[in-house]
Amino acid sequence: MSANPLPTPGMSAQPLDPQVAQLLDLIARAKRPPIHALDVFDAKVAYEKSAPILDVSPPPVHTVENLHVTARDGHQIPVRLYAPREPSWTDPQPLLVYFHGGGFTVGSINSHDALCRRLALDGECLVLSADYRLAPEWRFPTAANDAFDVMQWAFDEATRVGADPSRIVLGGDSAGGTLAAACAIEARDRGLAPVLQLLIYAGTCARQDTPSHRALADGYLLTAEMIDWFFSQYLSRPEDRDDWRFAPLDGGGDGADVRGCCPAWIAVAGYDPLHDEGVAYVRKLQAAGVPATLADYPTMIHDFFKMGRFVKAVAGAYADAAGALRAAFAPGEA
Repeated sequence: MSANPLPTPGMSAQPLDPQVAQLLDLIARAKRPPIHALDVFDAKVAYEKSAPILDVSPPPVHTVENLHVTARDGHQIPVRLYAPREPSWTDPQPLLVYFHGGGFTVGSINSHDALCRRLALDGECLVLSADYRLAPEWRFPTAANDAFDVMQWAFDEATRVGADPSRIVLGGDSAGGTLAAACAIEARDRGLAPVLQLLIYAGTCARQDTPSHRALADGYLLTAEMIDWFFSQYLSRPEDRDDWRFAPLDGGGDGADVRGCCPAWIAVAGYDPLHDEGVAYVRKLQAAGVPATLADYPTMIHDFFKMGRFVKAVAGAYADAAGALRAAFAPGEA
């Protein structure tokens, strides 16, 4: 027998971060029903209550302003604008348009408040966080359409809110990362020019059948059952999976054409079922001539950016993301 057996396909070669392992053990001991075992309304409430428990305390920023963006159907999309310093129309700040995670079903600008504050401070930029409509009340492609409408508003109204329209980044985590990736494609088609897409453990594939999905189907917070539940809330028809607005990696047969999209910084976690599709999306962008950087955190799990209260290593990932933002915003980097 070999002393060094081959690693399991789809499984990280490095052990879980000890603090992550301890956190998973605490969650298991609590024996609370997982989100997908709850009524949808109760799941939304449970997620909102649990979000601040694991995350760092929301740091103070200069100003926080709640606004609304009018969607194409007249719906008023709540958005929240974070400013790390006093807005100045003579010295406009760069802007990150951010879409929260939550499987298109849970989450809000409130659940991701601390994360957006951190990115505003560390990235030295305005952050516009979007409260796009959620499933099952609003199914595909409503979330994508809302994201497109917020993106367009950000470019149109940048000067009015003290932002520099030539320095806008599209970002998001998990399902929000899916929306940010779709926005980057849509931005190219509309003639808009974001300087970066910041994708944090984003979903990109039409079907969850990668090695990491198989190897990490249970036991690492985001499970196969949970993913299936989220998508059953969001998607109305089987063919929705093959739409690039849901699956920018392989939706639509050969997948969406990503040539000419803005550069990307893509974070993946070693113990996340979504790991392999994030890596594959980096390769797809690179093959299309799009500069794409992979930030692989082999000891982390899905949603780790929101676990800074318990996991010290999260601070390093934030520093990496903030560095990517500042580099994209720097003159001559776009």
